[in-house]
Parts: sequence; structure tokens; C-alpha cells
Amino acid sequence: MSNNFRVLFVITARGGSKGLPGKNLREIGGLSLIGYKANSAQSCKYCNRVVISSDDNSIINEANKYGVEAPFIRPKSLATDQASSDSVISHLIEWIEEKENDSYDAIMLLEPSSPFATNDHYTKAIELFIEKKASLVLGVREIEIPSVFASKIEDNNSISDLVEKIGDLNSSRRQDQKPEVTPNGALYLISWEEFKKTQKIYSNPKRSYGLLMSRLNSIEIETSEDLAYARFLVSNDYLDINDWLEVKSD
Repeated sequence: MSNNFRVLFVITARGGSKGLPGKNLREIGGLSLIGYKANSAQSCKYCNRVVISSDDNSIINEANKYGVEAPFIRPKSLATDQASSDSVISHLIEWIEEKENDSYDAIMLLEPSSPFATNDHYTKAIELFIEKKASLVLGVREIEIPSVFASKIEDNNSISDLVEKIGDLNSSRRQDQKPEVTPNGALYLISWEEFKKTQKIYSNPKRSYGLLMSRLNSIEIETSEDLAYARFLVSNDYLDINDWLEVKSD
């Protein structure tokens, strides 16, 4: 495996979370969501550098505590509810290339709202990326309910579409359906050059791969209830957070 493969880890965290105000600075087991991402990133043997893209000085200061660089302050136009991850990555690449005259093989985009990815997950994602010559490796989790058992409900409460889908199955047992996955927000490993060509994270389906992660490692913090649940799991030892409390070398 080539150690010349250069990965820029970037933590993306804006200040204006509405679902859970101050979300990225909230703590679980004494460590902020920013801290979880910073420590796990710096523990990965393929991590060349960790930076933060944020518009918020409090978030930047928190990231700095963990040795994360803040080479710029994200423009306010990229810190709204409407700003896309595509636009944030585009700004990052443009800044690095123009201001530092540098580039990387890939970007590992990390969202603090999914704090429980480990350095081992990042290592596996990067090795899968190299092996498959991928354009994207995405953290995914298995969904609890296969899509064949999900449907819209009409204004008149009709579930005809759902009943039709289930009725066409050879077996209506959930355990007989093939596993399906959904993004868990824990990691997005993106080809630098592919993104420059397309300006999109989701650009090349045939060269996109998923890294399957457990339900606990896939927990996302979007509401106060999510935060309380994560704190419950940690305080009751369902999740051992020792791997995140200190930067460790692989």
C-alpha cells in the first residue's frame, strides 16, 4: 500500500445549527463532537493534515485545541442552511490550490454530527479507495426496514402502494430481504481530481463504494434526543470512548 497517497482530512462545522443550537460544541463523555472527529482523524496513519472549514470562531477555537488547523474562515455564503457540501468542498480545493499551491489525492470530509467513526474506519475507507481506484467511499449503515416495506401515505390515508409492493414479494418476512444501506454521515472520502472535474461529491456511481459501519458507530446527533441517547450509551458503557479521548498512532 502506497504511503505516498495524500489525504486531506477536513472537518466541516458551521455555527448556525437550528435543530440543536451549538451542536458541534456539545460534549459526550467530556469530549466535544469536534474533539471526536479531530482525535480520530489524527490517529489515522494515512492522515497528512487535518483542517476545519467553519464560519464560527468558537468552533475554530475548539478545533485548534485539538491541533486542527483553520487556514481560513468559511465565507458566510457557505454557512447557511442552503449551502451544500459540494460548495464547501469546492471552496476548500480552490483555496488550497490558489493560496498554498498544493493539492491532495483525496479529501476525507468529516461531519461532527456523526462522532463515532474510528481511525480504523478511515484507514479501511482509504485502503478501499486505493484498491478500487474509487471516486468516492462513503460511510454507510444498514437500514432497519428494507425499502420494500416503506411507502408514502396518501392524503386520504391510503397505503395502496405499500400493500402492492408487499403483495408482490415471494416472502413478506423482513429477514428474507437483501440488506440495504444508507449514508451515515460519518465519512466521505472524495477524489480531489474527480471533484474538480464535476464539482459534485456524488458524481460517478460506478466508482463509488460503501464502508459498512455498525449501528452504534453510525449514530448521528441532530436533535437533543439524539444527544441524550448518545450520552446514555456512553455513560452506560455501550460505547467505549477511550479510543477517542487521546490521539493514538496506528
